[in-house]
Order: sequence, then C-alpha cells, then structure tokens
Amino acid sequence: MFIATLIAAHLPEGEVSAAYDRLDAAGCLPVATVWLEAGEACDLQFGRDMVAARTALEGHGYDVVVQSAEHRRKKLIVADMDSTMITVECIDELADYAGIKAEVALVTEAAMRGEMDFGEALDARVALLRGMDEGVIDRCLAERVEITSGARELVRTMRANGATAILVSGGFTRFAEPVAREIGFDRAIANVLEVTDGKLTGTVTKPIVDSATKLATLSEAMLDLRLMREETLAVGDGANDLAMITQAGLGVAYHAKPVVAQAAGARIDHGDLSALLFAQGYARKDWVTA
Repeated sequence: MFIATLIAAHLPEGEVSAAYDRLDAAGCLPVATVWLEAGEACDLQFGRDMVAARTALEGHGYDVVVQSAEHRRKKLIVADMDSTMITVECIDELADYAGIKAEVALVTEAAMRGEMDFGEALDARVALLRGMDEGVIDRCLAERVEITSGARELVRTMRANGATAILVSGGFTRFAEPVAREIGFDRAIANVLEVTDGKLTGTVTKPIVDSATKLATLSEAMLDLRLMREETLAVGDGANDLAMITQAGLGVAYHAKPVVAQAAGARIDHGDLSALLFAQGYARKDWVTA
C-alpha cells in the first residue's frame, strides 16, 4: 500500500476529491481518504505506481508527499541548516556586516545551484571575511538568524517518538551548534571558522563539511542505529544536500534550488517544515511544541 499526503494551509474537500479522481484516472487504484488535520492535510491511500501518482498530483497548489505506507514514521532525520532549518544563509549575513553581501550572495547562489564546486566557493567567500571581528558572529546570530517555522515541532516530535536528529551544515559551528540546541537536535556537524587574536583569518579548518560529509553522516548514523534506508529522512535545499537526499528513505527538497527539486523523492514548495510531520502521519494534536 502507498500513501499520498496532500498538505496546504487551506485544503478543501473538493480538492481532495479531485486528487482522488486524478489518481484513479492514472491507474493508481486509490482506495481511501484519511484526514490527518481537517482542512490542512489528508492521506490518499492507493495500490500501485508512485511515479504515476506524483505526476498526477503535483502542480496543483498544494504540497504532496508520495511514499510507501511501510516505515512511514522515520527513525533518523539528517537536516541541512541554512535556508532549511533557519531562514537565512549565515555567510551572506556575515558578509552584510562587511558591506559585501551582494558579492558573497552571488557565489552562494551559484554553489547552491550546483554551478560551482562547493569547497572552492566556501573558501572564496570565507576569504572575503578576513579581518572581521569575531564578535560579529554573535551579533549576526542574535540579529539575523531565525528558526524556520515548523523546525522545532518537526525535530522535537520525531525525537519524542524515538528518532535521532542530526544537523549537518556546510556553514559554521558558531551558528550550527546554538541552532541545533534551540531546535532540539542530538548533535550538529559544521565547518569551523578559524580565528586569531579575535579576528577571522579568512579560512576554515580542513577537511570541510560538504556534500560527501552529509552523505557519510547519513550512512554512518544508519549503521550505528541499525536502521534500514526506509527508516531515514534527509532534508535540504541546495546542491550540496543532493547526495544525502537521494539516498535517504524519504529525501525532501525544501523550497529548494531546481537541481535539487527535480531529483528529490519529495518536495515542499508551499508549506513550512511541519509538512514533514503530516508526511509521517502525525496529526497536529500529536506534535511536540515545547
């Protein structure tokens, strides 16, 4: 059995009925509709062909996650930070304090789209921060970093139900570690900005955290926790998230760059991160909010 979860801020019954009909016309053998949250999230259960189901259901103004009903509730989440668990790219915001945000943001965008090597892009951007006062990091964290809506609920609910949560970022530990604590992750992995005499040196400690690190983090956690691939979830927005997203049981492109959205097994284009709780079958009454 398979499940297509439809998620929207306002999901009318008529749209769910139309979606059911589209599944039927596509030969997916729909058998039932089950509301997770009235007017917000509904499961469509069907018998075959996930690819045809995605094709039939995507592009109608709501988010849709199509998956096997088995192992729906995941036991591991590995998540990106910048523009996923938080709303900004930290390196761009740091650069803003030096008056070079536009220059740095262009490189960030190219790297996230997969148009530049991530390591080269990271080194080039960090080099531009050479000489910045270390105190700007804490100022940026306090003034610019905002947790994405639904992030706390997603991670805390999953952990309360026995899952492990790992934040793995191509950004920096000075942001990732406090963000991970605030949201509720078990641990955080990120790059280390090097500092001498209270000033950024314009370098990061090698080896860097990149796409390979993210994939290795997922793979190693699966082994350590003795999990099957189907029991894992990975979520991110940029090209350096693609390897872990394509290898997870449920790989999610979150408001992602085109290269990621096209390759991911699931995508969230409209809603916030709480959509991934609906995708796992959690009704709003079951969410952990504190």
